[in-house]
Amino acid sequence: MRYINIGNGEIKASAIALGCMRIADKPVKEVAELINTALEEGINFFDHADIYGGGKSEEVFAEAIEMKLSIREKIIIQTKCGIRHGYYDFSKEHILKSVDGSLKRLKTDYIDVLLLHRPDTLMEPEEVAEAFSILHSSGKVRNFGVSNFNPMQIELLSKYLNQKLIINQLQFSIMHTGMIDSGFNVNMKVDQSIDRDGSVLEYCRLKNITIQAWSPFQYGFFEGTFLGNEKFKELNDKIDEIAAKKGVPSIAIPIAWILRHPAKIQPIVGTTNHARLKDICKASEIELTREEWYELYRAAGNKLP
Repeated sequence: MRYINIGNGEIKASAIALGCMRIADKPVKEVAELINTALEEGINFFDHADIYGGGKSEEVFAEAIEMKLSIREKIIIQTKCGIRHGYYDFSKEHILKSVDGSLKRLKTDYIDVLLLHRPDTLMEPEEVAEAFSILHSSGKVRNFGVSNFNPMQIELLSKYLNQKLIINQLQFSIMHTGMIDSGFNVNMKVDQSIDRDGSVLEYCRLKNITIQAWSPFQYGFFEGTFLGNEKFKELNDKIDEIAAKKGVPSIAIPIAWILRHPAKIQPIVGTTNHARLKDICKASEIELTREEWYELYRAAGNKLP
């Protein structure tokens, strides 16, 4: 497993993280085995959110961890807050309450990274700053970040914070490439030239903010996976071709495509299948050539100007 430095280098994280959104309804023993597989493959970063399974995902994870021998200090636990039923809430009261809930469910004294889950246009940045300062000084949260934020939203929030935002979690995959499309099509009169996110990729690189790619096998907004999907035959043929050449399972190639980017983007993979997780982790053992990377980009239906 490759490792990357997050933030100012104080966090050494696996290049691939395990997302825990889908473990809520799984037996504890099965989740413990999944975590064990992740650890064996070198994964030390686990991503949560207070809304995953209505908090059940955090509870099941904690129960599964208790079945392991003292691994808390060896792993990085990230969770998110701010999404409520039908609205977003970045109030000081909600952030503090949410973190206390996550700590209780995760059965831990601290959270390594807390992310604000989706932008709240009613955000009072001074309130968020107060909440973060309380959480940091009390030792409940060690690091902070955001999810699905554009650069100006980060700038606005950062103006009031005493802590650096070290992560921005964004949707990114071979079939969801908005972050890079506009960069290829600067000054062109095509839809792909539209900058829909304020050049968030370049901004995060400039600010040393690690981008985490959620749903790295999805196309659209939870429309389904492109891998093995007949609607994307050209892409899957190219994936299979490169996988055969590299001697890895096809499922490793979309992750290797993300890892190839020099921004050191960290994919969050949400599989609960042990064998599939092992296959995905083989992406860390290979590196796509520049030509292969662009072949996959074009096979996904993208045109270079």
